[in-house]
Amino acid sequence: MITVLAGGTGAAKFIRGLIEIIPQEEITIIGNTGDDVTVWGLHVSPDLDTIMYLLAGLLDEERGWGIKGDTFACLQAMGRYGEITWFQLGDRDLATHIERSKGLSRGSTLSDVMEHLCRSLNVWARLLPMSDQPVETRIRTPRGVLSFQEFFVRERWSSEVTGVAFQGSETAQPAPGVQEAIHASEGVVIAPSNPITSIGPILAVDGIRQALCETSAPVVAVSPIVGSQAVSGPAGKLMTACGHEVSAVGVAQIYRDFLDGLIIDESDVALGAEIERLGVCVVQADTIMRDWATKINLAKAVTSYLRIPDAS
Repeated sequence: MITVLAGGTGAAKFIRGLIEIIPQEEITIIGNTGDDVTVWGLHVSPDLDTIMYLLAGLLDEERGWGIKGDTFACLQAMGRYGEITWFQLGDRDLATHIERSKGLSRGSTLSDVMEHLCRSLNVWARLLPMSDQPVETRIRTPRGVLSFQEFFVRERWSSEVTGVAFQGSETAQPAPGVQEAIHASEGVVIAPSNPITSIGPILAVDGIRQALCETSAPVVAVSPIVGSQAVSGPAGKLMTACGHEVSAVGVAQIYRDFLDGLIIDESDVALGAEIERLGVCVVQADTIMRDWATKINLAKAVTSYLRIPDAS
């Protein structure tokens, strides 16, 4: 079994390749919930849903979010009532959020709700939230504190960032099965996700980072940084704001207390020696997932490092 820590579109692209070479039922995914948001009174879990839709064959892979072929009639109607429309929810996507909110209102945990949703969509991988308690990623800016979705979607990550906090992480506990999956895995993968706001909230939950340090399984990460820039999104801006170097070296330093190996892009070969001085093994690969083939090849580089045979 492989366990993947995941959040954002980079994780979805990587998992798209991984499920081509590893059966879904042999994969456990621990998803970021720091991005969760309430929209129109509904509980939305963007990162969990992106992965769930991918595994179910429903994801709009061109956009990287939502359901392919979805329509937005409800969004337009809500706008006429003065409700927010900057966070776009599709008509079919709404069913997921209604069902989740209904389950949570009846006292079910987020873990229980996700299990129900995944089973209903014939998802065979195990998809776990990082915690059943709320942890909210908060972005500090000169104009005040924003939720992650306000920063990322509404502001299109244009605001200057002065800091990042994970509200609620000090009391949150890992969801059932999270620590056990890390300990029982043949290998643990940190997906090519934003280290600060996609993986950071997961690591902030008490006990998860410790489990990564203690597991006997090899832990490998895929760097989402190539050269001095993020492959996509605001990872570079957020790393800088949190005092980290924007490079594969900076990624290795964030994870160094539990990391065994780091997959870096072939163009970053010159950084290999510096990363290895941190005690992290370096593997070079094409990390720019442009198409189906490059996604699979990157997944194969990871499983090869973990010495896990693929089924392709």
